[in-house]
Amino acid sequence: MATIAIIGSGMMGSALAFPARENGNEVRLVGTPLDREIIDECRRSNRHPKFAKHFPKGIPPFPEGCAFYQIEEMAKAIDGADFVIGGVSSFGVDWFGEEVLPKLPPDMPVLSVTKGLVDTPDGRLLTYPAVWEERLAKKGIRRSICAIGGPCTSYELVAHDQTEVAFCGKDRAVLRRLKKAMATDYYHISLSTDVTGIESAVALKNGYALGIALTIGLNQKAFGLDSPLHFNSQAAVFGQASKEMKRLLDLQGAGTLDSFCVGTGDLYVTVYGGRTRLVGILLGRGLDIDAAKAELKGVTLESLVVAERVARAVKTLCAAGRADAADFPLLMHIDEILTLKKPVDIPWEAFTFET
Repeated sequence: MATIAIIGSGMMGSALAFPARENGNEVRLVGTPLDREIIDECRRSNRHPKFAKHFPKGIPPFPEGCAFYQIEEMAKAIDGADFVIGGVSSFGVDWFGEEVLPKLPPDMPVLSVTKGLVDTPDGRLLTYPAVWEERLAKKGIRRSICAIGGPCTSYELVAHDQTEVAFCGKDRAVLRRLKKAMATDYYHISLSTDVTGIESAVALKNGYALGIALTIGLNQKAFGLDSPLHFNSQAAVFGQASKEMKRLLDLQGAGTLDSFCVGTGDLYVTVYGGRTRLVGILLGRGLDIDAAKAELKGVTLESLVVAERVARAVKTLCAAGRADAADFPLLMHIDEILTLKKPVDIPWEAFTFET
């Protein structure tokens, strides 16, 4: 049995309280400065406002269930915890790196759910664990950060849908401890030391899921909003997206077959639900990115940030002769749509090959 502090009470961070608590652990859910109303509701009803199901409780020796903390109570929440789960979105990366990580005990493991990549001036793509570790090192803090990757939507995890993810990190012993604390009969956990491969693959899927969703919008524009789904076009772009994801992993010198498959599984589930699907459909219908954002006002769109950063890195590598833009026609077109506001015109022939 472990004591687990989850910092960030968004949907995914809060969803992880379910396997954590149902596995017999003490769970402490901490809200960020933006989560005050969420924590108030959790305290009032023992339910996250976005979930239909109450948090689990009644597991001895903690019959009261999960405990909920506002951000100013974080020190109390992490006191005596065995590890911390970082549950912030990619827009909370800087806050988590500045306000949380430096305040944790040096030997406390951290498991992050945050997905994304940061591009550097020389065209490298850094995972968030790498970014955090680098920033902490400049402060004289040495910390290895683990992460979760794989196809997992928060509401399905809460519903106990069979889910397989990968925990990645540099220390296998730490990963095994985390798995022991979190694994249940519906939450299945693989372990990998390929942090760059796993984290890059599951970040890349956000931008490429948008590209696949473009075809849904295109077909709705051509055949009507209530027309049957057309899967040929979705499958064609899915294949191209997978190919480009593998090429990007190769450019990073990372990505085992297992890591790549974790990413493609995540790509699949992202196409079928969520915010990335919505923005892709709107773009495919003919809206430009500004109009699509206005339509989805208030919705965080991490996929846009990932796509723009990855495209920028690829263009940097191409300019240096280290990559060929012809290998990434889907990514380049997504970038044109987002940065130049060009209309959707999927380059189908650029996807074909001859062997």
